Amino acid sequence: MTRLWFAIRVAALAGPVVLAFASGGFYAEARLVALFSVAALLGLWAVVGPGPLPRDRRARLALSALAGYCAWVAVSASWAPMADVAGADLQRALLYLGALALGSTLWQGSRRTARTVEPAVAAGVTIVMAYGLAGRLLPGIVELTPGRLAGSRLFQPLTYWNGQGALAAIGLILCARLVGDRTRSATTRVLAAAAAVPTGAALYLTFSRGALVTLIGGLLVLLSLAPTWTQLRGMALALEATGAAIVVCAALPGVNDLAGDLGAREADGAVALALILVLMLVAAAATAWMCRVEDDGRVRLGRLPLPARAPLIAGAAAVALIIIPIAFAGGDAGSSRTPQFGETSGRFASTGSNRYEYWKVALKAAADHPVEGLGAGGFAPEWLRERTITEVVRDAHSLYLETLAELGIVGLLLLAAMLGAIFAAARAAYRDDPALAAGPAAALVTFALHAGIDWDWELPALTLVAVTLAGLLLSRAPVRTAG
Repeated sequence: MTRLWFAIRVAALAGPVVLAFASGGFYAEARLVALFSVAALLGLWAVVGPGPLPRDRRARLALSALAGYCAWVAVSASWAPMADVAGADLQRALLYLGALALGSTLWQGSRRTARTVEPAVAAGVTIVMAYGLAGRLLPGIVELTPGRLAGSRLFQPLTYWNGQGALAAIGLILCARLVGDRTRSATTRVLAAAAAVPTGAALYLTFSRGALVTLIGGLLVLLSLAPTWTQLRGMALALEATGAAIVVCAALPGVNDLAGDLGAREADGAVALALILVLMLVAAAATAWMCRVEDDGRVRLGRLPLPARAPLIAGAAAVALIIIPIAFAGGDAGSSRTPQFGETSGRFASTGSNRYEYWKVALKAAADHPVEGLGAGGFAPEWLRERTITEVVRDAHSLYLETLAELGIVGLLLLAAMLGAIFAAARAAYRDDPALAAGPAAALVTFALHAGIDWDWELPALTLVAVTLAGLLLSRAPVRTAG
């Protein structure tokens, strides 16, 4: 039985990684395979596991709200303008429901087993990023076809640069946490420091401004949840090594820009690869040294002098980091252009974005259909009718505004109930075991922020990583029953 439990847990952790190599699970075939796989794992776990349902009422509320969301998506298909798109939305929602139901009981019991989730997720993200980075650094060996809209932005294997960047940001948050977690073994901390280097380099090469901003917000939240000198040093070490890798990538035109000839790209890629490997070794060695001096008491330990409300302040600052730049760019939204081939890091100096235009259409649709919404998948035709710019998009680039537009207040309340229950469980898990919960909670905040400015929900490989971390926190929250 123990081996079977182990196999189910490994399969659950490996699922998002496998799905990442199938265009992030965006298309129907991969999505359906993932849905049936999760259903099979859930059924098997219900038979052999400790129980089919979580005992904690916050976990049950989260599952009930997501089940209600699925039901409402199915009902909305009756007035949705495109039945096939509505069906795809339902498949995704059911996939997330099954994965959350599985995760909510999968990590109960042994704390030692639950603590494997964070490094396993970080390792999975590193694998995905290393593959995408290999296509940039070894173009003659690992051939990745450039995207028509992606330009020079790293977008494989998820096939969407901003989604790739968001996944890298989550991975970097987890790596930074592991490096600064004194309760982890020195080996885990050393490996996390090394993994941060390619993950951060891949994040940079996506040229995703939203991912970078949400990373900053997530790091603020992480430090507020783990307010120790050790965590601060670990975070600084991971970011310094990552920053050096970014400087290397930015300084080599064949890495920073795909417009050059193959020979130049191969030469620059080889140099970048060698330097990144060196930086990984330096980060690992520095972390090993840090572990030794901490054990010897030669560095400052203990808590940082942060106020008790630091997590709330950090959360508010993270939200402001997202909202203010987009609001500022709103007046210039129509001037931004669709990414062109050769798009480089120059995007980091620009605030232009069409999101303001998408959101205006979404809010207008919500005002016209406040209760029932347009129906699942209804934003795309509404955009074609109401748009004031020529760009063609299918999503409102915000999970929350798109839900309000397509599923009305009912859908948004169900989504909010699910997220609220998850974060309530995260808070309870953090109070019970801060060392275990701090990293996953900060990573979930990072996802929630990025989902507010992009179509992460439509990329199962990305969203399932967040669902995995949410399941961990639901399963580790101290039991609070309805009675």
